[in-house]
Amino acid sequence: MMEFLSSIEHLKFSTWIREGGSNWGYPAVLFLHVVGMGLVAGIISLIALRLLGFAPKIPIKPMEKLYTTVWLGFFINTVTGIILLMADATTKLTNPDFYVKMVFVLSGIAIFAKMRTKVFALPTLDQAPVSANAKGWAYASLVCWMGAILAGRLMAYVGPVSGLAIPK
Repeated sequence: MMEFLSSIEHLKFSTWIREGGSNWGYPAVLFLHVVGMGLVAGIISLIALRLLGFAPKIPIKPMEKLYTTVWLGFFINTVTGIILLMADATTKLTNPDFYVKMVFVLSGIAIFAKMRTKVFALPTLDQAPVSANAKGWAYASLVCWMGAILAGRLMAYVGPVSGLAIPK
């Protein structure tokens, strides 16, 4: 398995991203990953907080239009995440924290998709108080996105660290 991961890291593209010495390599991809994360986690958190009662004068139903932007952010994160993973596959894919992050991300996306059918499909969404069920989806969503961000950030400190030789 490590041989396969190492071969991914040693592809010309992976090496260019990691070591190219250009502002268009790793820093640019990481910047786009942060932008995508801001779109996904930021907009989903905005929707969740509104469902939980923040900014009660803002109608909820029009926020459904933000789903397109969230999916754009998720696409950006998927592409840039794969690129970042390729540049450091042996470290990232042997780090248990990476899998914790992925569980949070996939759970967060599943909850976000479910919210569209379970919350935004309600005909009384803006005419009645937000249901306990909708609030439950909102809390779960916030937990997932906070967990994903925290786990992603901790990857630099938990498990194998990039650039260090693993003793045999």
